[in-house]
Amino acid sequence: MATNYSMISGQITTEDGAEIIWYHAANHKSQMHEALRSAAHMIEADVLLPCDGSEHGQPIMAHPPETNSDNTLQEWLAEVMKSNKGIKLDFKSLAALRASMLFLESVRQHLQRPVWMNADVLPGPNGSSKVVDAKAFLDTVTSFFPDVTFSLGWTTGWHPEKVNEGGYSWTMVKEMDHICSGLTQPVTFPVRATLVRQSCSQLLWLLKKSN
Repeated sequence: MATNYSMISGQITTEDGAEIIWYHAANHKSQMHEALRSAAHMIEADVLLPCDGSEHGQPIMAHPPETNSDNTLQEWLAEVMKSNKGIKLDFKSLAALRASMLFLESVRQHLQRPVWMNADVLPGPNGSSKVVDAKAFLDTVTSFFPDVTFSLGWTTGWHPEKVNEGGYSWTMVKEMDHICSGLTQPVTFPVRATLVRQSCSQLLWLLKKSN
């Protein structure tokens, strides 16, 4: 877990996840280098396959709607591995995940840090139904990295000037519980902050399904 790792490393002094500093969307080389120079304990980045066939199908670091980047996953890993920061990789498709396994496997023995693997596996409030297949995602990751932390989310949307659907429903959290029921790895749930207050009962129920 990120909290335990940071405490052991002397980076934080209390067992409180709120003490962990994150750097999100460290995709392009400038963002990646800024993240590495920062005080962040964990670096998050997005992995997808380029749409134009560049880099011979190598996974790149970009967040849609961007489809190209000056940074490949291979280059990103080479730089981040020089630090002691934990990593969270957000995969936008199974194709990107499977193409990434070769590069992740090559540095596996050096990944002595928190490693979180993220995907949106269910549709959520105002979210797209285009999700990453949960079983295939879990099976693929587990076959290479059985001891990572899974970060499993819902696709969501938020429109400030429109009437938005309610928060995370009972159906949504029960579907997530079903997906997680056979897992032995730690699991974290990325949620949209604007939807948490109206979903407290559902999200607390989901968290209490595991110790």
